[in-house]
Amino acid sequence: MRRRPRIPPSPLPQRDGVDPVRVRLPFSEGWATVRDHLVARLAAGRGVIDQMIDAGQIVGADGRPLTRDAAYVPGLYVWFHRELPAEERVPYPVEVVYRDEHIVVADKPHFLATTPRGSHVAETALARLRRDLGIPSLTAAHRLDRLTAGLVLFTVRPEERGAYQSLFRDKRVTKEYEAIAAYDPAVALPRTVRSRIVKERGVLTAHEVAGEPNAVSRIELLAHHEGRGRYRLLPRTGQTHQLRVHMNALGLPILGDRLYPVVAAAGPAGDFGRPLQLLARALEFTDPVTGRAHRFTSGRALTAWSAYGAWAGEDTHRPGGTQPTDE
Repeated sequence: MRRRPRIPPSPLPQRDGVDPVRVRLPFSEGWATVRDHLVARLAAGRGVIDQMIDAGQIVGADGRPLTRDAAYVPGLYVWFHRELPAEERVPYPVEVVYRDEHIVVADKPHFLATTPRGSHVAETALARLRRDLGIPSLTAAHRLDRLTAGLVLFTVRPEERGAYQSLFRDKRVTKEYEAIAAYDPAVALPRTVRSRIVKERGVLTAHEVAGEPNAVSRIELLAHHEGRGRYRLLPRTGQTHQLRVHMNALGLPILGDRLYPVVAAAGPAGDFGRPLQLLARALEFTDPVTGRAHRFTSGRALTAWSAYGAWAGEDTHRPGGTQPTDE
């Protein structure tokens, strides 16, 4: 069995809670210099790589800046800080529900990405928590969609991350969600929905196809009034957009969903109106490191249930989609 190469520690510190970019020079390519490879590989503007090298911003494992004529060495690691995009600040806090020397459980608001991805880098739950808590080693054990609010588990120690990630991989975490959607008395509930869901790279939506089910969700109606239902959703698997796809398949798309049943145009930057009414309400698991039995509950409530007019209003900077509750 081939052993994975040891990755040296980053010689650069985090910046605004964001790790530097690490690039490993592949063995399958032969370039004269590191500079030539980076120019060809990275989607940087004309002359950007040269400017970064000349400014000493690209370094090797020893922390020394590379020069333009640094020889290409297969397997070599280099690091640099990306130019952070201009990001609209999500004006809602990340609440810490629990913290010990091993984990942090956070209650994420709508519109905030869990981890850096695409155009959301410093304005993410992970980067915020690293800065606010002073824990640069913090990492996410799993992710919530940017538009979904609720509980996310983070790990403090890098050497323990795999143990916590395995909880989700091996389905040893009980996850409970809450959603607000239309009420239809013709839809018999509770029920367990099973289907095969496929999400293609580069396509915004996932879809159901024929075949062996890979997505299982328990769906229960908690209450209904004024044509809206409040639902408890218990996913047994973790396919992308699984709960949104299954609710839509029942004819009950979640309020505020801009992908299902049809893809809607993205709102302008800073538009925090009509958030997706989906909340990761509870996480329950046995800690693989300490053996403690944990159950955590979100302190948020979905506003389309108790204050539909506020949720549907035109004020796009209204506190978005969830509000504190003692439930």
